[in-house]
Amino acid sequence: VARTMAAVEADYDRRADVDDWVRRFYRLMANLEFVPNSPTLMNAGRELGQLSACFVLPVADSINEIFESVKHTAQIHKSGGGTGFAFSRLRPEGDVVGSTGGVASGPVSFIKIFDAATEQVKQGGTRRGANMGILHVQHPDILKFIHVKDDNVTLQNFNISLAITDDFMRAVEQGGDFDLINPHSQEVTGTLNAREVFDDITRSAWKTGDPGMIFIDVINRQNPTPALGDIESTNPCGEQPLLPYESCNLGSINLNKVLKVGTGTGNGTGRAPRWEIDWAALGDIVELSARFLDNVIDANNYPIPQIDEMSKMTRRIGLGVMGWADILTRMEIPFDSDEALELAEQVMGFIQERTWKASQDLAEERGPFPAFYGSIYDVPGARPMRNSAPTTIAPTGTISIIADASSGIEPLFALSYVRNVMDRTRLVEVNHWFEQAARDGGFYSEELMQQLADVGSAQGVEDVPEHMQRVFVTSHDIAPQWHVRMQAAFQKYTDNAVSKTINLPHDATVQDVVDAYLLAYRLGCKGITIYRDGSKEEQVLSTGKTARASRESAADGNAVAEHSVEEPVEVRRVPRARPGKLHGVTERVRTGHGNVYITITKDEAGKPFEVFTNLGKAGTDDAAYLEAVSRLASLALRSGIDVSEVIGQLRGITCHPTWDDGVQVLSAPDALALALIRNSDPVEEREEQRRRAMQAFGDKVGSTMEIGAASMEPHSVQPGLFPEALRAIPTLPTANGAGSAASRLQCPDCSTTLVYAEGCLLCTACGYSKC
Repeated sequence: VARTMAAVEADYDRRADVDDWVRRFYRLMANLEFVPNSPTLMNAGRELGQLSACFVLPVADSINEIFESVKHTAQIHKSGGGTGFAFSRLRPEGDVVGSTGGVASGPVSFIKIFDAATEQVKQGGTRRGANMGILHVQHPDILKFIHVKDDNVTLQNFNISLAITDDFMRAVEQGGDFDLINPHSQEVTGTLNAREVFDDITRSAWKTGDPGMIFIDVINRQNPTPALGDIESTNPCGEQPLLPYESCNLGSINLNKVLKVGTGTGNGTGRAPRWEIDWAALGDIVELSARFLDNVIDANNYPIPQIDEMSKMTRRIGLGVMGWADILTRMEIPFDSDEALELAEQVMGFIQERTWKASQDLAEERGPFPAFYGSIYDVPGARPMRNSAPTTIAPTGTISIIADASSGIEPLFALSYVRNVMDRTRLVEVNHWFEQAARDGGFYSEELMQQLADVGSAQGVEDVPEHMQRVFVTSHDIAPQWHVRMQAAFQKYTDNAVSKTINLPHDATVQDVVDAYLLAYRLGCKGITIYRDGSKEEQVLSTGKTARASRESAADGNAVAEHSVEEPVEVRRVPRARPGKLHGVTERVRTGHGNVYITITKDEAGKPFEVFTNLGKAGTDDAAYLEAVSRLASLALRSGIDVSEVIGQLRGITCHPTWDDGVQVLSAPDALALALIRNSDPVEEREEQRRRAMQAFGDKVGSTMEIGAASMEPHSVQPGLFPEALRAIPTLPTANGAGSAASRLQCPDCSTTLVYAEGCLLCTACGYSKC
């Protein structure tokens, strides 16, 4: 990788000491001070040579152009990149197609085509592709788009977001209506109430984590090259707003490498010296990293000519950080504190200033980016820039594992977790900064580490000193408002955008989502993604609090009359007799053990009555086990147990995960659950059954805008806009009062705890990811 980047130096200076640049770039990466995005790290110097992570492709309103973009998507995913699309230009469902006299199927139908194409192409043979799908809030199909992922099955290769305007947000505040506009004819096709649509958005996000929001007017006010067009989409995780055919190569500085021993005593305890930022070291790393990323643009082998041309026209790079949570714990600064917000602005402000200077120095040496003239940087007296929008905060999922750093600017996910290795040995793995603090503080023990692995958090654990509980907060210990405020603090000095998941506890309300979305807009964020603990079907919950909530709300489909606890009544269920003739359906589901053929018969009310399964040849262990599961499931159904309860027991059992027509099938029992979900009638009851199945599943497992230049101003918001979302800011709850309900997500490959960030499940141990 270092040789590939250093070779570019000779393209600009024939006398350049390339070997010296090789050594400098090598040390930068080998010391884990800076790590480029995964495609650069994995493809540089190899035949593929595609080095960028982020792309945006246009989706125009014609069949030829749509499928041309599908082809380009496959080429990008094959080379290891992720793609973003705006489907806002597609005419709405039911609109007349003039060339054929036919009827348009609408943007949602075409998104599914891109999703299916993604499913068939693995990124560089190593990972599945990720996409961002965006629809403008004024598109006539907006309501269908909002709910397209409600079933937790559709568009599993897509994150989706709405392009939200300032006018829409003002209409939300005022309770007014807004127009729906046909993008083909530009005619107004109807009106909707903004507040009702906003409520619909937030309810869906509460339910599934989708859709997110991108504040498109905010983004375009900081579009570095407005003469080239408006930005309509972002990359899959939202941190890179890009023009059509633009790409961006990212890299992140490991903040763990820029700490030095300070003069303080650390939280007033006197036990250990306090760490502080080594600003000189950080400045040196920024300068060399910016040069590295600029070289990537020239060394890159772009997947299609249009991307090659556009990428060299704007020369976007994205320098960001990882290890933010690590250095806060080492400096003994709680994540949810004003001190942390102040340090965030200080660190990112410094990085932006030095990155701009490095880009300006490169412009003097190599020339500005071709689209510089007419850009937002082209102002009298300003130094030309080599790169447009050079700073970004990326999620750093893979590279943070390599660097042994916390990801991006996210808080710690857990202090301790259990990894199950191949021989079923349970190994307790501990955050090494917490382990060091525990040993230094004299409260370390194997029993404590096991206890933390069970609960994930130190909050309320007696053996952990109170001040350490305050410092070592995890994602679910932190009130949602602090997540938003941290994102806004970094956004203030980030040219592109910030990738950050706003984590909500399982018992968060829809109003909590509303408050987070409004606060993000008010504080100048360019977008927002939330995730409520337990809102994904794949998630395995282990918190007692979540399980109790599920038990209390789950209804028994065969309930008997209420009796007092003093007079318990024994209820014995008797299976219904099987009629002589039943109708049913047979599904083929691909599993890790082979194809399973599942027959589901239904009673006179159209509800599942029995299930029969066939897996491979009779007599095998797998076939025998699945037959036993089917018999027991049939017995439960015939005994009046609601199908949602059966689904809840089977869904999520993991053995050999695989993919079947866009759906991840975790095991043969999981395949049976999926078939039951798809065949639970009548139609009007499906949503209620799915909800109850999720509850049973939980019960089963138990428990801002400033760009840094004087000429750039943050977007203005009316002083009275959403004051109710900001009333609590001065007295936000901290971790000690927030309560902890850290979720447990299992990697299907190695059973390690998964992290959910920006629409993706990521294993920090083996690198498995699912977006």
